[in-house]
Amino acid sequence: MKNEYFAEDYFDYIVIDEFHHAVNDQYKRIVDYFKPKFMLGLTATPERMDGKNIYELCDYNVPYEISLKEAINKGMLVPFHYYGIYDETDYSGLRLVKGRYDERELTEIYSNSDKRFDLIYKYYMKYRSRRALGFCCSRQHAEIMAKEFCKRGIPSVAVYSNADGEFSEDRDRAIEQLKHQEIKVIFSVDMFNEGLDIASLDTVMFLRPTESPTVFLQQLGRGLRTYKGKEYLNVLDFIGNYEKAGKAPLLLGGEKSFSGKKSYDYSDIEYPDDCIVDFDMRLIDLFKELDKKSLSVKEQINREYYRIKELLDGKVPTRMELFTYMDDEIYQYCVKHAKENPFRRYLDFLYDLHELSAEEEILYTGIGREFISVIETTDMQKVYKMPILYSFYNDGDIRLAVTEEEVLKSWKQFFDTGTNWKDFSADISYEEYQNMTDRQHLNKAKTMPIRFLKASGKGFFIDKEGYAIALREDLKDRIKNEAFKYHMKDILGYRTVEYYRRRYEGDVRL
Repeated sequence: MKNEYFAEDYFDYIVIDEFHHAVNDQYKRIVDYFKPKFMLGLTATPERMDGKNIYELCDYNVPYEISLKEAINKGMLVPFHYYGIYDETDYSGLRLVKGRYDERELTEIYSNSDKRFDLIYKYYMKYRSRRALGFCCSRQHAEIMAKEFCKRGIPSVAVYSNADGEFSEDRDRAIEQLKHQEIKVIFSVDMFNEGLDIASLDTVMFLRPTESPTVFLQQLGRGLRTYKGKEYLNVLDFIGNYEKAGKAPLLLGGEKSFSGKKSYDYSDIEYPDDCIVDFDMRLIDLFKELDKKSLSVKEQINREYYRIKELLDGKVPTRMELFTYMDDEIYQYCVKHAKENPFRRYLDFLYDLHELSAEEEILYTGIGREFISVIETTDMQKVYKMPILYSFYNDGDIRLAVTEEEVLKSWKQFFDTGTNWKDFSADISYEEYQNMTDRQHLNKAKTMPIRFLKASGKGFFIDKEGYAIALREDLKDRIKNEAFKYHMKDILGYRTVEYYRRRYEGDVRL
């Protein structure tokens, strides 16, 4: 984008809908280019789409957030009647690629199952839908479902990108046909996850495995719009022995991921007002068996590490990359369980997996590893230590000691970034922050983070005449090690982002 179109400050106020896409390059170019007085991002699904952190883009400034449960309880959305239907389809022989089933293999087992077609038709008829949307795994699957329903006397179409099949229809045309009841069902592939406006939908059907919490909630949301005479939405979920089977009720009860409970513990979940969740009893036994076979947490973390490494074309992930691409369910577990959290002992984690480079091996066997461990685990209820540590890092030219002037420069640079000034002290206004003197800034740095680093830094942070704070002399050779620089930078980046994630979620005291 160039000035020949719009100057970067041309707009005073910018509103970006579907803001979760702002992690993608095309959206991000817009977000990074424009400098309005105010920018507002709107999204119904802020949680880590594409494995990236949306909240970070807006410095974790969230003026308003409403949960699915609250929206239903307030009448902004209609209640749901969720039915978990036992499906005999056997997924045990299918391959999982990066946590997802192979589309071609899914299509193959669905395409050759008259019994499954009959099952879906039976439950569709049972709940007497007038306007339904079915989510399929592939174009071929959507075509086959539309064909089977038409054969049974239910006018239906398939909607997918570049539609050219016998039963396919243009998206906008299909929506109009459904609204006017010229058809009764649209079978779709990923084109109705968002941006759909058919308030009169009364049924959604999940015809493929539920693999992503975000996608499940997006697809559910297609049918929750209020409409005259519409009392609730029927949700028909056809469930077999696939991975993550039975986890949907966690999301319906307000969870943001699949973690926290076993699949069969759904009976004690508190659902929104007037909502129903009902499972075929055969599914309860299935869920218990699947949970028994589930991987240990350590195995899940290791598998997630290798998945991300594959995503990065074989490159060993940094802490920041692991954080960025890690499944949120697994990440939340890591955060809550320090003993198994690789972010608190990343060199040890890599060592156990035999993933250390030759230079990292040298770092791992000496005092440098101990220092890395200290800055990985130092308490971060406040963010004040970060600018002090950044003053040592010095853009990769690591210092063994920092002067008051160097501390002040790093300190002000950190708090002047974005809205970091809000973390300077509780209830401070921007005007009050701007009026702070250098002496006040320096006093804050010396009486809080510098003092605490000296007291709790396991002897690595010391006094030195003529300097605000220094490192132990025996780190002199280690700070020249490229692996030491690499890991120090990675830790500072990760811990800064992690702090602001926790601040947004209310886990830090300001």
